[in-house]
Amino acid sequence: MLDQLKQVDNRRLYQQIADQIRTLIDKGNYAVGARLPPERELAQQLGVSRPSVREALIALEIEGCVEVRMGAGVYVCSVTQRKPQAQATMGESPIELMQARAAIEGTVVQMACAKATPAALATLRQTLDNMLSAMAQNRSPLAYDRQFHQTIAAMSGNTVLERLVGELFDERHSPITARLSAHSESGQTWATALQEHEAILRALENRDVLAAQTAVRAHLQASEQRWVENNRREWS
Repeated sequence: MLDQLKQVDNRRLYQQIADQIRTLIDKGNYAVGARLPPERELAQQLGVSRPSVREALIALEIEGCVEVRMGAGVYVCSVTQRKPQAQATMGESPIELMQARAAIEGTVVQMACAKATPAALATLRQTLDNMLSAMAQNRSPLAYDRQFHQTIAAMSGNTVLERLVGELFDERHSPITARLSAHSESGQTWATALQEHEAILRALENRDVLAAQTAVRAHLQASEQRWVENNRREWS
């Protein structure tokens, strides 16, 4: 007779970690008002990476299980402050999301480079000008950020890839990614992102496929790193 199979836990890793931390809180390991250990210690105790712990803590913050205090750490909230939310609606892992974007958009820009037209390149230039204008007026340039990536996807001539690029970008509006962005984005990070967009556009204008791929992947990897590093400095 076959041994009883264990149930496969196919939830996102950050959700599994959040469950473990929440269980420790509910068991009284960390009292209401207590500061949780630094994420480095939590990662060591749970045997996972620090970015995964960071995502779990963001999920617990959205639930109201913990409070993230900038520059001070993460503190346990009372049960009455919790706002239960279905885990499935939290969204994809922000780190995995950016890795997926880098993989897909690295291929997309290769196709776009071969099909770039003066009109499409002019649209990209205007999009970056609009992005800069929004930043100068202290407005979010997010819509122009999306337009930039979506225009490149449209240049590829592949409607499936164009749809995928849009869907992955829009995942940043999920609760967990939106909260992570709110903790990490600033005028400085947007200014850096604009410079990275400029590098992508220059490569496309030069029809340099390798430079375009490198610039896109570097931009998305840097965006991931800004999410990770800025949150770590502020509250780990």
